[in-house]
Amino acid sequence: MKKRSRLKGMTKVAIACMAALALVAGFALVGCTQEAPKTEDKPAEQTNTPPPAEESHDPVELQIFAANSLTKAMADVQALYQEDHSWVTFKDTQYKSSGELNELLAAGSYADILISASKGKMDDADKAGYIDPATRFDMFRNDLVIVTSSSSTISDVTLADVAAGKYTVAVGDESVPAGNYACQALNTVGCYSDASGIGGTFTGALAEEGKVVLDTSVGNVCKKAQSGDVDIAFVYTSDVYRFEGVKIVGTVAESAHKPIIYPAAVCKDSKFSQDAQDFLDWAISDPKALAAWQKWGFELVG
Repeated sequence: MKKRSRLKGMTKVAIACMAALALVAGFALVGCTQEAPKTEDKPAEQTNTPPPAEESHDPVELQIFAANSLTKAMADVQALYQEDHSWVTFKDTQYKSSGELNELLAAGSYADILISASKGKMDDADKAGYIDPATRFDMFRNDLVIVTSSSSTISDVTLADVAAGKYTVAVGDESVPAGNYACQALNTVGCYSDASGIGGTFTGALAEEGKVVLDTSVGNVCKKAQSGDVDIAFVYTSDVYRFEGVKIVGTVAESAHKPIIYPAAVCKDSKFSQDAQDFLDWAISDPKALAAWQKWGFELVG
């Protein structure tokens, strides 16, 4: 009887141990299968940084005095500049002979920029104190050509032909650089008395009355050939681009006249000197501006 009781007691202990082990295993299983607490994903912080504000500018109005031959090219370049510089406007640009532009400045006219078709005329402006010499630079170069009406049968004209009196001729007067260059060239063939092209008289066959017609701008000189008022005219290559109805019948050798250079400078009394300089810098570097100058026959120096 004692043996059976002992077995019975051992069985109860074994059952109790198994139950305890099962309970522990159950707790362990629950612990393993229980999902870890979820952490809510926080939305990424949004930085509502406003776009950079456009730089504000005070209105600027630039007054340009430019050689007559720049009329159409400058108008195009100014329009291009305003596309990206809306605060800049251009007052009625004055297009006249370089000598006349200096006369306007001498009379007290205001300008921010001066662009001359002659180094000599810009030298005069410098001596008179109209420009800031530190801003002066050579902007364009050009060529001197002989033109006639597109309908004319004239062709292959030389300086010798002109000196022989074969044609009536239109030339710019002393205030017009193109006229100065033409007279320098005519001096080399003996039909103008002063090698500087200024202050002399026409000689030989050109001294005959009606042989030479003078005008106050290279544009007007070109128009006289265009209309047939004269047989030929001395103008710049760029004038052929801006006037229809003329054709080139001769090119004057560079050795026959001084280099045709257009200097530019900011005027000494400019109220917008930095804006004026900014425009000039842009005009000789921006691809759109360069294309416009080329379109009208102007070649930048350098």
